[in-house]
Amino acid sequence: MPRIPLGDWADNVVSFLRDHFSGLFDVVSSIVSGMYDGVDAVLTGPQPLLLAGILAVLALWLRGPLAAVLAFAGFALIDSVQQWHQAMDTLSLVLVATVVTLVVALPLGVWAARNRTVSSVLRPALDLMQTMPAFVYLIPGIFFFGVGVVPGIIACIVFALAPGVRMTELGIRQVDAELVEAAEAFGTPPARTLLRVQLPLALPTIMAGVNQVIMLGLSMVVVAGMVGSGGLGQSVFTAISQVDIGLGFEGGVSVVILAMYLDRMTGALGGRVTAVGRRAAAALPQRAGRRVLAYRPQASLAVVGVVALALVAGGMNVFAGSGTNEATVPAKDDVGKGRSIDMGYIPWDEGVATTFLWQEILKERGFDPKVTQYDVGALYTGMSTGKIDFETDSWLPTTHASYWAKYRDSLEDLGSWYGPTSLELTVPSYVKDVNSLADLKGKSGEFKGRIIGIEPGAGEMKLLNDTVLAKYGLKGQYQVVAGSTAGMLAQLDRSIKAKEPVVVTLWSPHWAYDTHSLKKLKDPLNAWGSGDGVHTLAHKGFSAKEPKVAAWLKGFHLTDKQLTSLEAAVHKAGQGHEQDGVHAWLKQNPGIVDKLAPVGS
Repeated sequence: MPRIPLGDWADNVVSFLRDHFSGLFDVVSSIVSGMYDGVDAVLTGPQPLLLAGILAVLALWLRGPLAAVLAFAGFALIDSVQQWHQAMDTLSLVLVATVVTLVVALPLGVWAARNRTVSSVLRPALDLMQTMPAFVYLIPGIFFFGVGVVPGIIACIVFALAPGVRMTELGIRQVDAELVEAAEAFGTPPARTLLRVQLPLALPTIMAGVNQVIMLGLSMVVVAGMVGSGGLGQSVFTAISQVDIGLGFEGGVSVVILAMYLDRMTGALGGRVTAVGRRAAAALPQRAGRRVLAYRPQASLAVVGVVALALVAGGMNVFAGSGTNEATVPAKDDVGKGRSIDMGYIPWDEGVATTFLWQEILKERGFDPKVTQYDVGALYTGMSTGKIDFETDSWLPTTHASYWAKYRDSLEDLGSWYGPTSLELTVPSYVKDVNSLADLKGKSGEFKGRIIGIEPGAGEMKLLNDTVLAKYGLKGQYQVVAGSTAGMLAQLDRSIKAKEPVVVTLWSPHWAYDTHSLKKLKDPLNAWGSGDGVHTLAHKGFSAKEPKVAAWLKGFHLTDKQLTSLEAAVHKAGQGHEQDGVHAWLKQNPGIVDKLAPVGS
């Protein structure tokens, strides 16, 4: 059967929309990012425990004292594991996505409930939106809106829209037809019948839909962390890519606490704002032993409590600016004057180390640098659209050749700061009779038929699958297991401790060669190509925008000893403490900041 080019058609549609409606997407991006910035400023303004108290007062009003205590304890735990700002970023994203989703979903649901043709047309579209894998929504989101919080919010809206529409339609259709007929018999206009009869009676079902919208939006937030949306999604994505169990557990627990709070509060809200819910609560018997736990303050009292806490926060001068990252720089080095610079990186050791090195350098030179981890495809796309200013870990001309060919017209090459590098397959030194790539042929059983790889979008993985395996006749004998750099290193460590044969993708320079006794498999057919240089790339126009920084990056160079010692310092400091590793390395290399970023006389 001939192949149907469905993917090509989808690609053409996305390209057409991007090319002809870019202005519209820019307007949407500005509105959504403005909403997010406003909500995020409110949530990150107060001190964490004060905001936790405000959220606990809301829980007291909706569910009672026990819920208030648990809510405060949960948010205090988030603060204690240093995930507060990430949690508030996530909450901001969910709230904005929920509001926009409901603005679209509720009218569509009402329309579908009152018009069966509209319902029939919407049904397959909603089925597609609800069953499409969540990751797929990120792809057009990146193309239309770049990387960052906006594509994450848009993906959440699309993914969560279906239950909002369905539950609104279902609630209205479940209203007793005789009640609607009675209202119409008394001459009530259709719009008034909808507002005064159908919607109030359908509100419990609609609130259930609101709950589902919030939960689906929250689940999508974690996925959106792959495109730099920040928040807890970024923490979880970083933990997955670097196999950081501690960070993954802390981020996961924070997501669970936030999800439970939102679920319980939205569920209880339906009981407080609907007449049916209030009558049901009033009808419950009040046993003496449960009166305290069943206490619910009046809305006015809850508002007083929130206002009191807000005034305390204002009196303690904790509003405005606690969430910002302002550079503190000596006056003589005040070059950047607080201008923001966005850097991206993929979780390769030399990229992580040099990115955080430049973050420290730019801070000392008066800039406000922001650092975000991305998947390699999202990183190049973000640079090409100008959302990311620069990154320091492009391996050219071979490893990242496909990305350079696709985006070169939108990028600036600021030069190679290290090289030559090499890509290789590597085995532990105790593996006998395997010294070159040719020696792997016919020995797949010894290695369980696997080559342990890294990120699926990495240039080395593409080169391995497309070229290296074919040249050495290894296709069909070995399966390349895609994952992450940290996952590959973890598997390498486990296999070495167990003295098991293993073959992994690796590259030079890398600290693993100093930690383990390894063999680089020779490449007599030169399938890997010649050694790359590690280049710094920036978006088109960056040199004109920041000529001083561009000049520094063009003159950037590290020796092999400097790079490996920097990688080791950052690796030793651990995830989340990269700056501590950079500080330690700078103390051992005095004067290097002035050498890499001279400010002149």
